[in-house]
Amino acid sequence: MTTPTPISPQLDTEHHDAVENAIELKEVEGLSQGRIVLRRFLRHRGAMASAFVLLCVVVLATTSIGWGPIPGWWKWTPTDLAPVVNSGGAPTMSFSGGITFGEHPFGQDNIGKDVFALVMRGTQQSLLVMFVIGLLASAIGIALGAFAGFFRGRLDNLLMRFTDMVITIPVIMVGAILGAWVGGASPITLALALSVVTWTSMARLVRGEFLSLREREFVDAARVAGASNGRIMFKHILPNAVGVIIVNATLLMAAAILLETALSYLGFGITYPDVSLGNLINEYQTAFATRPWLFWWPGLFIVTIALCINFIGDGLRDAFDPRQRRIPTRRALARAARRADRKSGVATAQA
Repeated sequence: MTTPTPISPQLDTEHHDAVENAIELKEVEGLSQGRIVLRRFLRHRGAMASAFVLLCVVVLATTSIGWGPIPGWWKWTPTDLAPVVNSGGAPTMSFSGGITFGEHPFGQDNIGKDVFALVMRGTQQSLLVMFVIGLLASAIGIALGAFAGFFRGRLDNLLMRFTDMVITIPVIMVGAILGAWVGGASPITLALALSVVTWTSMARLVRGEFLSLREREFVDAARVAGASNGRIMFKHILPNAVGVIIVNATLLMAAAILLETALSYLGFGITYPDVSLGNLINEYQTAFATRPWLFWWPGLFIVTIALCINFIGDGLRDAFDPRQRRIPTRRALARAARRADRKSGVATAQA
């Protein structure tokens, strides 16, 4: 049996990339592009951990207090009033001698409302606004960017100047005006209004992709075959730009929940009697020094959701863009070299 080839610590970046490319090509041989992307995404530890945490948050928020007519398993609702258990409504959750949750693990406010139920309701509303803004703003940006990049000329100039005009207007100001206008309505109405000012980054990215892809050979082949402009745009070019679209959509969703939080904190978003995470922080900001648990829990869920969405977007970027591959460690290179030596030794013995 041959002796494993030692791995020098002075391997340069080009050698790292060459070894990594060879390993990856061997692993993905025979797989479709979709399977390759899925394989890369599933191997991104940060993205998978974030996806699991985000799924847990969504399941907890939707099942604990219920959704619409569907009841939940938690005994309190956001509107229930109960006698204050601890002094000042302090959380009943304890870690001494094992974890115990008690009647109100997140605590109570000054009138006896359960903070856990309030935070779960706020999480539901914030997630709903985030997903609606992500879907609708992405759809608007894709449509405008696709038409501008494909047809170019006067239509491109008109759409891009309109996009530039929207970009120059501060989003928080426009969002405050729209939020004050529809803030007392449902979260979906607020999300629809905020989608009007959050599509610009998607439009510019999609336009850039279409400007590049429309010059490719497969587009010329589709034109020769008699395909219409609409078919070329949405059947041939759009699937090739899906990587940029998905990654930017996740970043847009992360920005959307922060925008909704900021507006609700300023009083221009979701308002009483409904609840959102930003609304809770605004309502209890004066109690930060004396009852910090009223401020901590909504902030914790905001940060958790935003970080999870950003890490998922990072994993999708690495999965769709092979140029984002990480340089392998010396240990990974050593393992790959040992496997190659074992295979070569077996092949030599069989020969």
